[in-house]
Amino acid sequence: MATEACDKKCACDCSAQHPLFTELDEFIATKSRERDSLIPILHKAQDIFGFLPPDVQEHVAKALAIPVSEVLGVVTFYHHFTMQPRGRHTVNVCLGTACYVRGAKKVVEALSKELGVEMGETTPDRRYSLTSQRCFGACGLAPVIMINEDVHGRVTPKKIASILAQYE
Repeated sequence: MATEACDKKCACDCSAQHPLFTELDEFIATKSRERDSLIPILHKAQDIFGFLPPDVQEHVAKALAIPVSEVLGVVTFYHHFTMQPRGRHTVNVCLGTACYVRGAKKVVEALSKELGVEMGETTPDRRYSLTSQRCFGACGLAPVIMINEDVHGRVTPKKIASILAQYE
């Protein structure tokens, strides 16, 4: 990110001039400079950048005067955070017991085939990311997938193409 801002690899603080870092700094300014601000700041950073690459983590660590290793530890511990770019649409498959028993594995296989990616990957055009979660709390609709914030219930492999077509 920072190197993209100035198009060179250097030790300068180019990130400070990048508009996305400026937006992040404005948010950080509204928070206390304590460790308990780390998670809300990381959420905002991911909202702004779409993911949390090393230079964003370094920027947050510097702003909070904490080690980068601590920021990395939080980023890698929580499932919500990602260090890889995600697609515009996140296809999240429920793999809880009810969904699994009612065919979630076949839904995952169909999604993987349709999108051309494996679980945890993003399509080359960055349109979709395929993820999973243990339970959405919608067991009566099993198997369930969520695309962004939209819940799709009673999903079958045959319905995958038409569901995905809604997000073109």
